[in-house]
Amino acid sequence: MIKFSFITIFPNLIKGYFSESILKRAIEDKKISIDFYNPRDFTTDKHNRVDAPMVGGGAGMLMTPQPLMDTLKSVKETSPRAHIVFLSPVSKRFTQNDAKRLAKKEHIVFVSGRYEGIDERVVEACADELFSIGDFILTGGELASIVVCDAVARNVDGVLGNSDSLSLESFEDSLLEAPSFTKPIIYENSTVVSEFLKGNHSKITDLKIGLALCKTKYFRPDLYKKV
Repeated sequence: MIKFSFITIFPNLIKGYFSESILKRAIEDKKISIDFYNPRDFTTDKHNRVDAPMVGGGAGMLMTPQPLMDTLKSVKETSPRAHIVFLSPVSKRFTQNDAKRLAKKEHIVFVSGRYEGIDERVVEACADELFSIGDFILTGGELASIVVCDAVARNVDGVLGNSDSLSLESFEDSLLEAPSFTKPIIYENSTVVSEFLKGNHSKITDLKIGLALCKTKYFRPDLYKKV
């Protein structure tokens, strides 16, 4: 079982995601577990604040070191091998290979920033890894934490009902996944690729590889160059 901890001042933004579907079942089956730490519970500020203006000026507020540092110290005291992940747009892009690698960890802690971000001293002192989920800005790190957690969790043994699903997905072998179809065979004058109906699995596999190459070339030429 892998444990996921979320450090956030808005835990309710995350909790609901784990109350349905595959991840809810994974928790019930003890394949994964989740818990939450709120930096407001650790602040020494008499007004319960966890933010302050930026030194040197700048718009907005920044999460201050003390609440986050003390939160992370508390986590490390009970789980010394916890792997600390910060979500930030100023970091490396998260990939499927990262998800597969992190799925082998025992405990991952996601730190979700708010306001204009986190005091850099916290990141330098505590981060094992930093990830970005794309070249855009969110109002907080909670959504990014959920995205990374979901991608990691589904690579944990037993979380998906059919483990073969993982080998057929996008980004395996640097390709996007080939188009897929279901019944009805004809829908609004559009039909399923005829070769898929003939039962020749070798030809279907070859066709899917070709379609995956075409889709990758069109949508992700950067990936296509690697193939």
